Amino acid sequence: MTSVLKELEPKEVFHYFEEICNIPHGSGNIGKISNYLADFAKERNLFYLQDELKNVIIIKEASHGYEEAEPVIIQGHMDMVAVKKPGCETDMEKEPLRLAVDGDYVYAKDTSLGGDDGIAVAYALALLDSHTIAHPRLEVVLTVDEETGMEGARGIDLSMLKGHRLLNLDSEEEGIFLTSCAGGARVTCELPLMWEETEGTLYEVSVKGLLGGHSGAEIHKERGNSNSLFGRLLCECSDGTDLRIVQIEGGLADNAIPRETRGTVLVLQEETVFEEKIRAFEEKVKKELESKDPGFCVGMEKRGAARTEAFSKESSLKAAALLFTLPNGVQAMSMDVEGLVETSLNMGIVETRKEVLSVEFSVRSALESAKETLLKKVEKITELTGGKCRVSGSYPGWAYRKNSPLRDVMVRVYREMYGKEPQIQAIHAGLECGLLAEKIPDLDCVSLGPDMRDIHTTEEKLSISSVKRVWEYCIEVLKQK
Repeated sequence: MTSVLKELEPKEVFHYFEEICNIPHGSGNIGKISNYLADFAKERNLFYLQDELKNVIIIKEASHGYEEAEPVIIQGHMDMVAVKKPGCETDMEKEPLRLAVDGDYVYAKDTSLGGDDGIAVAYALALLDSHTIAHPRLEVVLTVDEETGMEGARGIDLSMLKGHRLLNLDSEEEGIFLTSCAGGARVTCELPLMWEETEGTLYEVSVKGLLGGHSGAEIHKERGNSNSLFGRLLCECSDGTDLRIVQIEGGLADNAIPRETRGTVLVLQEETVFEEKIRAFEEKVKKELESKDPGFCVGMEKRGAARTEAFSKESSLKAAALLFTLPNGVQAMSMDVEGLVETSLNMGIVETRKEVLSVEFSVRSALESAKETLLKKVEKITELTGGKCRVSGSYPGWAYRKNSPLRDVMVRVYREMYGKEPQIQAIHAGLECGLLAEKIPDLDCVSLGPDMRDIHTTEEKLSISSVKRVWEYCIEVLKQK
């Protein structure tokens, strides 16, 4: 296979990033990438552990002169949010990403790139493979399925590690050091469905053209959520028309703001009223989103008369009401940190199955009590329509440390290299640091990374120049004793 990134600097980092991109590694599909990492360690006679979950730990002993230096844990996750554009024929479970370069950016054609967090893995492998970089004992921890609930970090055994300082390489803005983050959970709501054969006029309807984005890092931008908007559309169309829902599908990941939702509905009467309501809805929401999400539009295609199985009238009304009334987006802003979201949720996936309509959320909050309250609210609303909720993948927040020797070193090195201060911030998105801190007493942790745009979407891009600067900075940090 011809290399696309071979001329990019730093060559060693982009070499491994391209190798990673050639191995399918979406969340839940991490067997091959995990085995690749284990083989990498074996080929270099490095000590490694690969656990039952497929997490991988690789150890490289200190270079000459650093034997007494405190070990450093290098940490990231090997899975990516694997999404693709409608009509894209790439099988992301089996085929490599189709990489391309545009100016200062690397991207993948018609799919997400997985810079989150493939670049962490690439950095780690380049460090482990080097014979010239000065460093203390390196303990590389690469986890699985971070994007779907941090299952790898939750289950990994870190008792054999010696380090208490951890560099998490899972951030997307150069020059910003993250030192705390929100906790979160995934909640799945399931509404039982009754089906019946019904006759009417079949319509294909879609809410589309939205920007999407990361449900933590970009939830404050108030972009349209196609799943939530589709529920609103159904409720508005149900007033004055008799319709039945045949199918609803929207979103690709609980932690990605959905860009498109498609549904099939059967209109039993008042077709003209239905079509007018669709167009009125589109015009109204376009004005609401013109500054936040200007690409929003509604698609409608009349398929003609049909007799088919559809949700019963009661199930159709309940499904529309559930999608419309379930909360979505920012619920509270922090009063301590200006501009920081405190509590939010994202209606990431809506899926029609034979037995249930499934709605999946990512819930986040810096306050555990606020997170639990929001989960309870979602549960109670779902129960009112006859459904049930299931919470999974709950993870703790990562608390700020007032005393952090690692942060002090990193700030000093950054100041010396760039002549300015880095930004020390909290983030609303989830990181594995909170879970890892529960496993390692007195863990001193900082998260950093190169510039990336639109992670978790098909517009994801990774800055080449930023990758180089962060690489050089990390090498300098590791030189400190």
